[in-house]
Amino acid sequence: MIRVLVVDDSAFVRQALVRMLSSAPDIEVVGTAVDGRDGVEKALALRPDVVTLDIKMPRMGGLEALRRIMAECPVPVLLMSSLTSDGGEITLRGLELGALDFVDKSRAPGHMSLSDLAEEVKAKVRALAQVPRDRVHPVDSLLAEPRPPVLAPQARGADVVVIGTSTGGPPALQTIIPKLPPGLSTAILVVQHMPVGFTRSLADRLNAKSAIPVREAQDGENVCPGVVLIAPAGHHMKIKRRGSVARVWLDDEPRASLHRPSVDVLMASVAKAYGPRSLGVVLTGMGSDGVEGLRAIRETGGRTFAESEESCVIYGMPKAAVEAGVVDRSVPLARMADEILAAV
Repeated sequence: MIRVLVVDDSAFVRQALVRMLSSAPDIEVVGTAVDGRDGVEKALALRPDVVTLDIKMPRMGGLEALRRIMAECPVPVLLMSSLTSDGGEITLRGLELGALDFVDKSRAPGHMSLSDLAEEVKAKVRALAQVPRDRVHPVDSLLAEPRPPVLAPQARGADVVVIGTSTGGPPALQTIIPKLPPGLSTAILVVQHMPVGFTRSLADRLNAKSAIPVREAQDGENVCPGVVLIAPAGHHMKIKRRGSVARVWLDDEPRASLHRPSVDVLMASVAKAYGPRSLGVVLTGMGSDGVEGLRAIRETGGRTFAESEESCVIYGMPKAAVEAGVVDRSVPLARMADEILAAV
């Protein structure tokens, strides 16, 4: 049984979350808290498996409560966020502080109904409950790890690197992108599964911490060496090449794809555009998006990496790729930036 603590200052939201979580036979709500201070105290007393945590609350806000929880009783935290003028930035800061995932409450049809989010919330609670406690920590602790020695360059380089990730991805990207040096000779393309509106905040935060430019991709722009482009949530990102010029193409096809943007869709287009000069990387996340994309890159002579189980928050996407036989090498997160640099 998964034991959950619900922390939210809205009585309506608390009741809605308790109802939706309690409807699952494998989930038990062991307590509720009305603000951050109450949440920290109950997290210490109840030792739940997962905490759902509102960000904006009186007395003690969600981010301060998150800092205290990570310091005093680390536990998987699911943020209950809203996309407002500053909501994306605050949510990304929460993921840096140790939260593992978030749900965008503002996607519910009207503030008096969260029922449309029920399956997403339950699925994420189940996934977070499986995360080993030693992988629950702020991003700063990962960035403090000593860097391994740079590996010898490979004989075969890459002109483009595609990185795909889902749950646990924003902190993982922050351990990779800021380590890439200025003047990098390859383009970096990223698909991060997250709700519409949040990828701009992700790009801005990565840009502020990195030596190379990071931005949300725009339809029609050129793919350039030394630039990181984040696929905007809600659209597939594809690369189309004519001669030596490669450009970003944003559209909604295939509409049947489980994720938009899709790692598979971007990687397949990169494999077609760059062939053996491409590198595909799959990081932590739920599901199997990326398997067919890595296969396409491999079949055209490109190289493929997956984050190894020892560092994954959720060993889902990498595991699916390894089991499908489309991964050249599994790499711990702390070494991934150097492995990418050696490959390009």
